[in-house]
Amino acid sequence: MSRRAESDETRATARPGREDGDRPDPPDPPDQPGRGGRPDRDDRDDRDDRDDRGRTADADARPDQPGADAAAEPVRTEEAHITAARTGRALTTSALHAAATGADTFPAVLREALGRRGLSLERVSERLKARGITISQATLSSWQRGRSQPERARSLRAVDVLEEILDLPAGTLRSLLGPRRPRGRTTPPGAEGAALQILGEDSVVEKALGARFRHFNQETSSLMVHDIVRIGESGTMSGFSTTNVLRAGRAGADRALFVLSFDDEAAEPVDIRVTCGRLAEATYLKGLKSLVLEIHFGRKLAKLDTTVVSYAVEVSPSLTPATHYERWSRTNLHEYLQQVYFHPGALPVDCHRYVREKVGAPPRAQRRIPLGAAHDVHVLTSRCKPGVHGVAWEYGP
Repeated sequence: MSRRAESDETRATARPGREDGDRPDPPDPPDQPGRGGRPDRDDRDDRDDRDDRGRTADADARPDQPGADAAAEPVRTEEAHITAARTGRALTTSALHAAATGADTFPAVLREALGRRGLSLERVSERLKARGITISQATLSSWQRGRSQPERARSLRAVDVLEEILDLPAGTLRSLLGPRRPRGRTTPPGAEGAALQILGEDSVVEKALGARFRHFNQETSSLMVHDIVRIGESGTMSGFSTTNVLRAGRAGADRALFVLSFDDEAAEPVDIRVTCGRLAEATYLKGLKSLVLEIHFGRKLAKLDTTVVSYAVEVSPSLTPATHYERWSRTNLHEYLQQVYFHPGALPVDCHRYVREKVGAPPRAQRRIPLGAAHDVHVLTSRCKPGVHGVAWEYGP
C-alpha cells in the first residue's frame, strides 16, 4: 500500500507497490505548468460564454476525455469516514463531520444536487439556455468547484432557475452564497499555480479540499519537515508521524491544512494524535482515499513568526506491502528528513532515494541508501527544492 502525505508545502506518499504521492505533494500529479491565481468572481461568465464554441468545458467537462460531459462526481457525504481523533480533548464524530464535509456550502450543495439528478454540466447549460439564460459549462464547473460564485444579476437569475432544475426548495442555493467577492486578484500570483505545477490539474488534493484548495496554506510555508514511517511485519504501513516547522508569511496565520493520501483503499486511518497544535478537523474521504487534517496553532502568528505542528496517524493493514513513501513540496524547504523503520521480519533487500519534478513524472537522482542498525533508512536533504521526494524499497523473493 502506499500513502501520500500532501500538505501545503509538502506531500508524502507511501504505497503498496506503486508511486506517487498538501501543499504539498500530491497526486494529483504530474507535471503540468503552474498557473497563477484564477479570477475568483463570475465576470468570467462573459469570457466563458464567448469561449463556449471552442472550449466549453473548464476543468471537468473536457471533450477529449472520457465522461467529459458529465458533472464532476461529488464526494458523497456517506463516504466520508471520520476517524478517531485524540487531541487531549475528545472531538465528537458529528462535530468533525460537520466541519469536514462542508455540506452546507454552495459548491457542495450544487455538486450533490447535480449528482443526485444525474445531470451533466452540458445538459444543465442547455436547460438554462432554454429558459433564456446563457451560462457556460466552464462557469458551472467553476461554481461547483468553488473557484468562483454567482454574483451578477444574470448569474443570480440562473441560480434561481437551477433550484427548479435540480428539484431544490426555493432559496436553497441562494441562501448559501457568501458576500460579494472583491474585484481583482485575491490570490497572490503563483500561490495556486505553485501547487498545480507539482500536483497537476484536478489532483486528489484539489478534489479533497474543494473551494479551500485556492487558498491552501497561503499564509504559511514549511521550513523543516521530519517524516517517520513504520512498516509492520506484513510489509504494510502501520503508521507514520510528521513534525512540521512552519513560518507565517503574513500576520494572523493560525492554522494549516494537510492532505494525506493512500494508494490502497484497504488502508485507512484508525487513530490520529496531534501533539503540537490542536486538531480541528479530521475527515477520511473514502472515495478519494485521502485524509484531510486541519490543525490550529493555538494563537495568531506575527509575520515571520514560526510554530511547530506534530501529528501521528495509525493505519489499518493494506492488501499489499508498501514499496515507497513520498512527500511533495511546492516551496523550498530548509531541511527535509525522511526515516523509514522496518519490522525485523520484513526487511528490504534494496532501498533507494529519488526525486520527481512533479507528481507522475519519472524518478531521477536515484541513489541507493543503506539499511541502518535499527532496521531503518533515512534521507536528509538540505535546501530541498520544490517537487516530489521519495524513498523506495524492494523485498526479496
